[in-house]
Amino acid sequence: MPRNKYPEETVQKILDTSAELFLNKGFEQTTILDIVDNLGGLTRGAFYHHFKSKEEVLDAIINRRYNQNSPFERARNTQGLTAFERGKLAIRYSLEGSWGERNRAQLTTASLPLLSNPRFLAEHIKYNREISKQIEIMLEEGIEDGSINITVPTKMLSELIMLLFNFWTLPSVYPCNKEEFVARFLLIKDMLDNYGFPIIDDEILEIIRNISGYVDFDSIAE
Repeated sequence: MPRNKYPEETVQKILDTSAELFLNKGFEQTTILDIVDNLGGLTRGAFYHHFKSKEEVLDAIINRRYNQNSPFERARNTQGLTAFERGKLAIRYSLEGSWGERNRAQLTTASLPLLSNPRFLAEHIKYNREISKQIEIMLEEGIEDGSINITVPTKMLSELIMLLFNFWTLPSVYPCNKEEFVARFLLIKDMLDNYGFPIIDDEILEIIRNISGYVDFDSIAE
């Protein structure tokens, strides 16, 4: 087999193929041979050129999911916005990045069961803690620039936001149907409005309602 001139494409293919197999078969049940057999002509040698084990592949998938393209980091680097406006932008980036189109929503839906994997769950919790720190900084910047006027401590509110958005709204953690999924965000909206942080507006709610039309709630609850 000729040498691959585009190793980054090979790595991406291995990660995408492995993620799909981990979701469909389970991490423990998936073998390296399974991965190789689904790589469309790539050899076992090509796999081992980039990864030593399927555990290393899982680490790369986790890193891609949690440690790259932080929506709050992207929003924070946007110039000319108040802290409150950056917060709204980050929420939109987060929702659209994970759920915003049918194919991404289906992938996110399929990936939710990976939270049962202890390593994946641990990284998910770590990610939530890191993002809550970014939210706390944003809240403090908003208080300083006058765009945010909350009635609760910034640290507590930032942690609550992450718990609600990244655990309570996950159908794989708290099973729900389409209507309940939307209703949860409406309740979060009312809560944040009451705390002086009305970050969920009509535009965000419309995105959430569109998302609810993509998600297969029945398959998640199984």
